[in-house]
Amino acid sequence: MKLRRQKHAKKNMGFYKNNFQFREPFQVLLDGTFCHAALQNKIQIREQLPGYLGGPTQLCTTRCVLKELESLGKPLYGAKLIAQRCEVQNCSHQKDPVSGSACLLSMIEEGNPHHFFIATQDQDLANKVKKKAGVPLLFIIQNTMVLDKPSPKSLAFVQTLQTSQLVPEHQKQSIVQLKEKEGLAKQEGEKRRKRKRAGGPNPLSCLKKKKKTQESKEASAEKKKRRRKRNRVKTKAVQSVQKNEEE
Repeated sequence: MKLRRQKHAKKNMGFYKNNFQFREPFQVLLDGTFCHAALQNKIQIREQLPGYLGGPTQLCTTRCVLKELESLGKPLYGAKLIAQRCEVQNCSHQKDPVSGSACLLSMIEEGNPHHFFIATQDQDLANKVKKKAGVPLLFIIQNTMVLDKPSPKSLAFVQTLQTSQLVPEHQKQSIVQLKEKEGLAKQEGEKRRKRKRAGGPNPLSCLKKKKKTQESKEASAEKKKRRRKRNRVKTKAVQSVQKNEEE
């Protein structure tokens, strides 16, 4: 089971490295729920996480997370100690602290430019993280840390990149300028000409030929007889002329 989890983690890390440019050291944002679960399951995050992710890691948190843990008092005192050992990242809530989950969500806005991992046991926060492309999600299950598989949002984002549907803005502008220079740009409101579709066969040509009636057959037979009689008369006349000449 351990080997299988390691294999899945390596595959998922390859996805984020190749498609979202994640590089070492990996920055992991921890919230209070993750620190509390690690304490209960006796997981040494700092020692175990680099081996699991396959590279050096940097454990991080925010001031809002620390404020939240302080407000919860004794039950989460151990989790607060773990969080205090992490590097504190600057957030935009210094004057007005918000909840830990809201703060972590604000850290991954605008496409997660700092390439943060989110480590949490909060299911609501995890669902919101999955709606953002390029944000790896870590959680603890059965006394082990697990890197979640890429979300459908991340997969869809990568698919659009691979099919070249997502073009950077500066490239779009250069394409438009080239089209205008070559006179290929279409005027607004210009109607596209519809292509004529290939029609089916002419229905009149598909009609079956009418069978000859009995009267037409008889008429044709009489014509043939007349032709034969005429031919016989002609031959007799020719023969009589030849006899006269011989005499």
